[in-house]
Amino acid sequence: MPVNQEWLAQVTEDIVDPDRPIVDPHHHFWKSGRWGRYLLDDLWADTNSGHRIERTVFLECRAEYDQSVPEIEAPVGETRFVADLAAQSAEVEGAQVCGIIGHVNFRFGNEVEAVLNAHIEAGNGLFRGIRQSCTWDASDLIPNAGNNPVQHLYLQDDFHEGFAHLAPLGLSFESWLYHTQLSDLTDLARTFPDTTIVVNHLGGPLGIGPYANRREEVFAEWSENYATLSECSNVFAKIGGIAMTTNGFGWDERDLPPTSDELADAQRPYYLHAIECFGPDRCMFESNFPVEKQSVSYHVLWNTFKKVAVDFSEEEKDDLFRGTATKVYRL
Repeated sequence: MPVNQEWLAQVTEDIVDPDRPIVDPHHHFWKSGRWGRYLLDDLWADTNSGHRIERTVFLECRAEYDQSVPEIEAPVGETRFVADLAAQSAEVEGAQVCGIIGHVNFRFGNEVEAVLNAHIEAGNGLFRGIRQSCTWDASDLIPNAGNNPVQHLYLQDDFHEGFAHLAPLGLSFESWLYHTQLSDLTDLARTFPDTTIVVNHLGGPLGIGPYANRREEVFAEWSENYATLSECSNVFAKIGGIAMTTNGFGWDERDLPPTSDELADAQRPYYLHAIECFGPDRCMFESNFPVEKQSVSYHVLWNTFKKVAVDFSEEEKDDLFRGTATKVYRL
């Protein structure tokens, strides 16, 4: 549903550590969509809300596909759309879009090589990789990914055939999945150790449907499988994205949005476990905007991250807020 700006505006905070440079490695653009319009001026309204956001990375979201070409080529339209916005962002002072993650369906096998090259050309030097989500659950109460994945997508032979073209082209892979699927990603990472893989949104711990009111049990399963995944040195972690409705905290149902203290208290165990497993040099805080905007405003969210990271060293904080993203996306 569209973001309720009036609801979000009820909670404002002073900015914590306002001079810290930040790379936001995960946001979307839409001309229209489930969360309403979100374009450059909308992004800048958020990134200019007090924190020092210097650069950003766009993540595919099925926006502006080219409907005039075969299905396999359609996502290149999204890359062209974002490359144009990135060029506009470079002309003004403020957060610049410096990386693009697009989409291709790897189940087309070897046919994806030509599409990957088309993405690279369309990205005008900013194209960094591919995301193919595999969020799937047997329950009708859990939303599956918009690309309607099969169960165990990441284990399919045809998926592997297409996936094998990433590393030779210097491209990375982004994974959006649920906590119940983390072992599939571990298998994929072990099969392709030369491909950089980024697991989105803390590995998707679920809190709705059959997982509602089972937070401790879900945390135990998530934390064990997340730790196993971290043993793959080619995997990096985006830590954020757990204020979505699927995580089951219910922030969007309250009369008032959460404060950064409330968010930090509820989410700190996930962040600290992730950082313990992967290390700060393989973790990066992410906004996941405007999706997280259903529950929290941009400046409150980044205050949350800064409060979670308060006890880390200056070098570790720099990795978490800027360094890891800069390294992974070659910014």
